[in-house]
Formats: sequence, structure tokens, C-alpha cells
Amino acid sequence: MIEYKPLSPNQIPMALLLEADPDQDNVNRYLANSLSFVAVEENQIVGACVVLPLSETQAEIMNVSVAPTHQQRGIGSDLLRFAIEQLKGQSFQKLILGTGTFGYQLTYYQRLGFRVESVDKDHFLLHYPEPIWENGIQHKDMLRLYLDLRCGKYKTKPQRQKEMVLR
Repeated sequence: MIEYKPLSPNQIPMALLLEADPDQDNVNRYLANSLSFVAVEENQIVGACVVLPLSETQAEIMNVSVAPTHQQRGIGSDLLRFAIEQLKGQSFQKLILGTGTFGYQLTYYQRLGFRVESVDKDHFLLHYPEPIWENGIQHKDMLRLYLDLRCGKYKTKPQRQKEMVLR
């Protein structure tokens, strides 16, 4: 059984966060001032979502990661839905994030209702010391996506046939 709950960012294993953001210096810059939510199975953190408040009404998802051994089970989607509900309860109105211009992550966020807001040209070239490759293609530009938390129009899907504990 997977349990979803808030957790202090400093309790999340760095190796898990590096699955989604390979630059540890970058992770350290946002981690201390962030909110975090985790997926726990058998007392082990198997997923993390780190969100940086930008103002009283806006926050940015900085990291969503699931341990490789637990991927493709819907944990990331359920964790992100849990985080969205928690943020709505804290008066945030807009949730933003950045992702590559291609790959499974883009589809993942769009399925949850995120929309494209802008393109940050050459972001991955300028802000990461090493090239980031996916399926033989180098990430260069970053898409900025947003989700309006006020309208309640983010995508939910029917509960899968598994027990979830939400705290």
C-alpha cells in the first residue's frame, strides 16, 4: 500500500531527487525553501514532489521523481494529484513547472491538465553543466507549463483498484 503525505524536504533522499534533476547544486538551491510531498511504501520513500512557493498564490513544481523500481505504477501521477490538492488547500491559485519540449514528462503533465505558457529557449544548454539526453535527442529548450488551481479543472481519473492512504 502506498501512503502519500507531506514531509520535510531535508528528509528526502538526494538520490531520488537526482532522478528528475541531475544537478545536485540546482536541487540544493531550491530544496530548503520548498514544500515536499512523498509516496511511501513499506516505510521507504519511493516518490517525491518538491514545490517552491513563489508568492502567496503561486508555486512552482521543481521536482517530481519516482524510484526506478517503482515507476510505471501510477505513483507519480497519484503523488502529483495529492500535492495539487494540498496546494489548493493552502490558497495557491497557480501552479507552474518547467519541462523539456519532448518526452514522456510532457505528456504526463498535459494529461493532468497543465497547459503550455511559454518556451525558455536554450534553458538546458545554459543552466546545466552536462548535456541532458533523452531517446538520443538533447534537451535544449524548456517548456513552461501552468495549472490554474482555482478552476478545479485539472484532470483526475477514476481511482484505480488499489487502496490509497491520503494524509
